[in-house]
Amino acid sequence: MRMQERPEQQEVYNPLRNLTEAQFMALGGNAVVFVRPIRGEALQKFLSADVSDGDELQLVMSGDGQPLFVADSEDAVIDWLSDKNYGVVALH
Repeated sequence: MRMQERPEQQEVYNPLRNLTEAQFMALGGNAVVFVRPIRGEALQKFLSADVSDGDELQLVMSGDGQPLFVADSEDAVIDWLSDKNYGVVALH
């Protein structure tokens, strides 16, 4: 039995990558946040923060990529989000 040949992977055009800030907000971009784990050294590269290189943190970012909150646990993020009206996406 022969394995089927797969067609070459083609990059898919995603029009959402080219939205203006106004277009993004019209789609509800200000109502979505992303939560992702991040190490201290990675966080220090784009945000002035008093953290150690090996720290395991949780970063909450707005839909447009602006950092909103940094915590040392998922529970702290859940607590912070509890009184906010955001749709949440977890990144792994």
